[in-house]
Amino acid sequence: MKYLSNGPPPPRPEYDVVCIGLTGAGKTSLLSRLCSEGSDGIVPTTGFSIKAVPFPNAILNVKELGGADNIKKYWSRYYQGSQGVVFVLDSASSDEDLEAARNELHSALQHPQLCTLPFLILANHQDKPAARTPNQVKKYFELEPLARGKRWILEGSTTDNMEAVKESFGQFISLLEDKDTEPARI
Repeated sequence: MKYLSNGPPPPRPEYDVVCIGLTGAGKTSLLSRLCSEGSDGIVPTTGFSIKAVPFPNAILNVKELGGADNIKKYWSRYYQGSQGVVFVLDSASSDEDLEAARNELHSALQHPQLCTLPFLILANHQDKPAARTPNQVKKYFELEPLARGKRWILEGSTTDNMEAVKESFGQFISLLEDKDTEPARI
């Protein structure tokens, strides 16, 4: 009879992902909570930050890019090497901000370095009264025609329900692991 060794478990796969979205969408808060860091005193990211976010079956090295207007124009400089994209939007934002987020997501979905990658789109701040549902976001952002043939997930999120956020990231990791599916390009 053979026994398994008691050595260290095999290393978890690591994926490099970029996290984008407008200022105030909640990128930093969600990532901090996923890393079990406190969410007190969180300030908008200026430039970028990198966090290794551990999950049971993988580690995501997340490069979070600040969402301010003076930073967005440099986002594409940080796309190289990314294996996936997390796009966070404030589902309770003004129509004007939602339109800006829509434009940024459309640009990302069509960017040559990102267009074949899996996307996790989080409609954040679902706990706010003005929040639009994921279905409303999908319709408003015209995701069905734009993202046809791509691998993407759209989920609602809030820092009040981190279990649901972890489930969304679990689905995203499945897309990252599924390298055999080559999506159609738009």
